[in-house]
Amino acid sequence: MKKPVAKLALWLCLLITSGAAFAAELAVKDGQSIQEAVNAAAPGDVILIHPGTYKESVYIDKDNITLRGVVVEGEWPVLDGEHKRNDAILYSGNDVTVEWLTIKHYKGNAIMGQAGNNYVIRYNRVIDTGVYGIFPQFGKNGLIEYNVLSGIEDAAIYVGMCDNVVVRHNEVFDNVAGIEIENTRHAIVENNYAHNNTAGLLVFITPGLPIKTAYDVILRDNFVVNNNTENFGAPGSIVAKVPRGIGVVIMAADDVIVEGNIISGNTTAGIVITDLGFVTDIASDPESEPNPDRIAILDNLMYDNGTDPVPEIKAAMLTQFTRRGPDIFANNGSAQEPDNCILQKEQYITFGLKKWSKCERTNTHDIDTYLLADGAPPREIENDEDRTKRLYQGICAGCHAYNMRMIGPPTLAIQALYHKNPEGIANYIADPHKIRPDYPPMPTQSHLSEDLRRKVAEYMLEIEK
Repeated sequence: MKKPVAKLALWLCLLITSGAAFAAELAVKDGQSIQEAVNAAAPGDVILIHPGTYKESVYIDKDNITLRGVVVEGEWPVLDGEHKRNDAILYSGNDVTVEWLTIKHYKGNAIMGQAGNNYVIRYNRVIDTGVYGIFPQFGKNGLIEYNVLSGIEDAAIYVGMCDNVVVRHNEVFDNVAGIEIENTRHAIVENNYAHNNTAGLLVFITPGLPIKTAYDVILRDNFVVNNNTENFGAPGSIVAKVPRGIGVVIMAADDVIVEGNIISGNTTAGIVITDLGFVTDIASDPESEPNPDRIAILDNLMYDNGTDPVPEIKAAMLTQFTRRGPDIFANNGSAQEPDNCILQKEQYITFGLKKWSKCERTNTHDIDTYLLADGAPPREIENDEDRTKRLYQGICAGCHAYNMRMIGPPTLAIQALYHKNPEGIANYIADPHKIRPDYPPMPTQSHLSEDLRRKVAEYMLEIEK
């Protein structure tokens, strides 16, 4: 009997000395702090958030952390920003999961990723969280599924400068933009229900960002219905220029496939394919190619679109002597691209597709997912310069394009305002306050160390494009 015991003891000793660790579950109850649990957590730990109301912002700068709400007899854990906190959850770690939470009444974002890879955001309810609902930025290999989001003044789900992303089974309604894929590559948006937004699904290139391209995006099997809400985006922002009543917008992105969607009741148009002139200045970033190339419209069920178009579409209708607006509308450069195609053009009411060819591809059944089977390697920081660049790309660039307005003022304007004063920027981002009435308040970045805030500020003042 002694030999098996001795072998077991030896095995346990080897396991411990080999560095293996056991994940722990850390419980957070009503009245306790989620942030304190995050601070105490080790990689691999699961933080279980029990029903109650939590009035805080949570920062996750560790790898392999799970925030999981515990729902008991219909009672959810609720993060409440009380209309005064900017963000509910900010994560910069890799392999972060956020699930089963109700998040409401924040001013900036519900869940924002800042350059973390292998993220999972699912089963959350997001209500009235200001600028964005779910906002992963500069991350690779992400899954966003089974979330319900409403009342967002920009995009409910906004995937910015990411790679290898799947957005599926979400419901987005009563927002300006339902789901927006911006400057992102290798993304699938499928089986979502986008209704009663200003626009339902958007695939964009925004000029002035570090990532200059958006391509290889599949929009399939979505319900895109009655997206006719008046635009209530922040005046001057890009999304504030999107006309109401559009099901799908493809602006300057390449290699986008639209397949198997039900697109109905969108009063301006079912699908709009356009160049950068739609809502931006084409000349603002010469490195961003302005036209959408290799767009493929496959079989979709489209009806009851274009019943009350905005004036720009009505003007195009006059050229064809029709009173009915389009299922599909292509303008300017997008109308001239011969490599754009449509499978069965006769099924739809179309404008601007005379030079489009017939698609050779009939479906995307050969593409199951764009998620990486083995995940993405964690972002490694080789030195201080690389860390500073990553922080700028993962935090600052999502709201501050170089020479055009997004949610925040352009980097050029910040450089002029804080010329030779990085300390001023560093102090402001640690404790921001609303200065200009035409911009929303900036979320605090006080979770960054004083030294990192100073280095990012210096980088921002020196960057040239």
